[in-house]
Amino acid sequence: MNIHEYQAKELLKFFNVPIAKGALVEDPEDAIEAAKTVSDNLWVVKAQIHAGGRGKGGGVKIAKSLEEVKSLSSEIIGMNLVTHQTGKDGKRVRKIYIEAGADIAEEFYISMVVDRQTSKISFIASTEGGVDIEEVAEKTPEKIVAVNIEPSEGVTNKETNLICKSLGLEGDLANQVEDLCNNLYSAFLENDMSLLEINPLVITSDRKIICLDAKVNFDDNALFRHPNFRELLDPHEEDPSELKASEFDLSYIKLEGNIGCLVNGAGLAMATMDIIKLYGEEPANFLDVGGSATKEKVTEAFKIILSDENVKGILVNIFGGIMRCDVVAEGIVNAAREINISVPLVVRLEGTNAEKGKKIIEDSGLTIISGSDLDDAAKKITKAISG
Repeated sequence: MNIHEYQAKELLKFFNVPIAKGALVEDPEDAIEAAKTVSDNLWVVKAQIHAGGRGKGGGVKIAKSLEEVKSLSSEIIGMNLVTHQTGKDGKRVRKIYIEAGADIAEEFYISMVVDRQTSKISFIASTEGGVDIEEVAEKTPEKIVAVNIEPSEGVTNKETNLICKSLGLEGDLANQVEDLCNNLYSAFLENDMSLLEINPLVITSDRKIICLDAKVNFDDNALFRHPNFRELLDPHEEDPSELKASEFDLSYIKLEGNIGCLVNGAGLAMATMDIIKLYGEEPANFLDVGGSATKEKVTEAFKIILSDENVKGILVNIFGGIMRCDVVAEGIVNAAREINISVPLVVRLEGTNAEKGKKIIEDSGLTIISGSDLDDAAKKITKAISG
């Protein structure tokens, strides 16, 4: 789950992370009054969307007067902001964050992620602040240092010394970074984050460290521990189909292809998408109905898949374990009748009650193509949409 920059900064305040003063604005008419509460002479007007590269796209501007704050606010609110992360269609800006300008002396990059190889939280630091970290990794990887944290010990002097050394910081600045790392680690751990990125982390002319940007992602699997985080969700920034899927506990991610996939199990879903690509087509989605799908859940899954106008065919791949194939088959038949599936539909059932499921589909009288195995099913759906 992603949140906006202003929300991330509000959260980090509770952990004594140093950030610049700022105010949220949704109406340009409120911009001047908001700006007066933030600074006297220098402001940064920032578009609030869930995407990086806002500055390059024209969504982050410096204002040196209140009149300029008002003008830039009117310009940015309502604009369609296109960045390398939004795609060509961009995203509409509905709110801005007006922040106090800073007298920047140096810029750095620092972030935290979960290192899947070591199962530890890792700090990533670089002297190349304000630059896309992917670009740094590609062109100058030697300027990036990763430091893993032992879960049983937390952040110690050993790790903070490595980070400060990589950034070339000593004395009081090193002490500030040590406090910062401890506070970021606490924020990351206590809120079940999957990503915490500060870019840039700056040193001001009076030798103070400030986090000028903040990006936070929460681990979706831990949201049950933080029900209040649901209030941070901005529906305008989410895909409507993915929001709908979450209501029915379906794992759905929209993709750019033309074959809809309905599968149980993440690994099987990945294999299904791979074999579709193997036979020359592209999957339109990742959709895992889980291990305990009901007829109603399967019906909703079909509705979500077909809400994508790019879908030209559907491949259902079910391996029954805890989930029974006959229950899935009833859901498929129910969905086909209720929503009038007009695209080719190929179904592969294997495992618990597979034969019962196949008979339910066969006796339905509906035009549903049976796949004997995954390879056969993939061949049949790709052939069906091309012919």
